Amino acid sequence: MIQDIAPHTFSNAYSNRKPETTDFALCFNNRKVLLHEQNGAIRFPRFSELRGDTDTLFQSATYLFSIDDDRFYWIDRPAEEQGEFRLVDISVFRKAFPRHSAFAGITAYSLHKWYDNHRFCSHCGAKMSAHDKERMMHCEKCGNMEYPKIMPAVIVAVTNGDKILLSKYANREYTRYALLAGFTEIGESVEDTVRREVMEEVGLHVKNLKYYKSQPWAFSDTLLMGFFAEVEGNDHITLDKDELAVAEWFPRREIPANESDISLTSEMIEYFRNNN
Repeated sequence: MIQDIAPHTFSNAYSNRKPETTDFALCFNNRKVLLHEQNGAIRFPRFSELRGDTDTLFQSATYLFSIDDDRFYWIDRPAEEQGEFRLVDISVFRKAFPRHSAFAGITAYSLHKWYDNHRFCSHCGAKMSAHDKERMMHCEKCGNMEYPKIMPAVIVAVTNGDKILLSKYANREYTRYALLAGFTEIGESVEDTVRREVMEEVGLHVKNLKYYKSQPWAFSDTLLMGFFAEVEGNDHITLDKDELAVAEWFPRREIPANESDISLTSEMIEYFRNNN
């Protein structure tokens, strides 16, 4: 999965340290990121490679995280293309390598959105300030505190003996087969989310829920929790056409080929394919 970057080590411990010229600068403009890309290989600019007012660049930098001995910072201003570095859509991170750079990029994008969306207090409208000891924005006027947003969601592999339920989203750019998924609502356990989402999307009851593993999915600011669940009773699919374009049972030997290994969905499908 995209976060599996061993032997590299990711550390998101917060620090208010200032950048150095050799540190990486993550610069965004809406859904685009500034980087050099060639044949799928990506590289972010170091501070020493950026043009412009050096003092402003360093002052507008916010520490994000480190990978091994490399430190990554967010630049709080719209990115502009310069030299060999171009603005590229963040979807590049789905296939880019090295893997740890792709993970750094999409994780930085998630934090960029959070910082950018919390410039002002949602309670009183005053300007928010970054806390100097933890990753938190706070309002000095009313005391409101905002922490990074992480939305819990489930990925569900519904099985029926030797078959697995695969679906395609309706009205989305992603057109490959996937597992059922949905966000956890307030007051709901993740197990209840599994049962509700399966019923809402395909009209099936499930039993014998088994937790598989989780994944941070920064493309949607989500913490995904994967479950396997067996269909209970009638296996007739009643499709929610607002959410899904198609849903169907696939025998293990007929599961479509998987073109990606970055997602929890992909890993769970492969796990079912290879384990009788």
